[in-house]
Amino acid sequence: MKKLIMTALLAAFSGSVWAEPETYNIDNSHSFANFSIRHVVSKASGTFPDVTGRIVIDRADLSRSSVDAKINVLSVNTSLPKRDEHLREKPEYLEAGKFGQMTFVSSKVEARGGDEGVITGKLTLHGVTREIVLPFKVLGFGNDPWGGQRAGFEAHTTLKAADYGFGWAANPNGPVGTDIEVTLLIEGIKEKAK
Repeated sequence: MKKLIMTALLAAFSGSVWAEPETYNIDNSHSFANFSIRHVVSKASGTFPDVTGRIVIDRADLSRSSVDAKINVLSVNTSLPKRDEHLREKPEYLEAGKFGQMTFVSSKVEARGGDEGVITGKLTLHGVTREIVLPFKVLGFGNDPWGGQRAGFEAHTTLKAADYGFGWAANPNGPVGTDIEVTLLIEGIKEKAK
């Protein structure tokens, strides 16, 4: 009996120590960086549907995880083409011709119990790099219909427009708000072992 218990404990300990972090490539067609912002007295929303990158996750120890992601600013979609063009081109907004890509690189991941945690990292947006904190939730892991494995993640944060040099933020009483609420819905496809 003692030998059986020792074997079980050794197997459990070995599994946690030697468990390999898993790498997931962000699925561009099932991942979105959604945003909303005050417009006059209501809210307007949109999405950046062109999200790419890699997520390395250690299920046993989230602190050993990391994220490296890119968002194509030109992909902005608010369901109104004229507004999207305005957002892309105007210097007080995205200036996509000059700043065509957002990037996020994590520096630290902390577990907060269960399937939740916090990612700290550098976000580069509109030519400005700042450290942000992203509370996140692991939505799950599972097999897809094509023989692959997937993981789902959700994260939320609020960005200050002035922090990234957006011109409209100079008028806090203007029709467009200065807090940008962000929701990331990310699906990753597990890299196959080489």
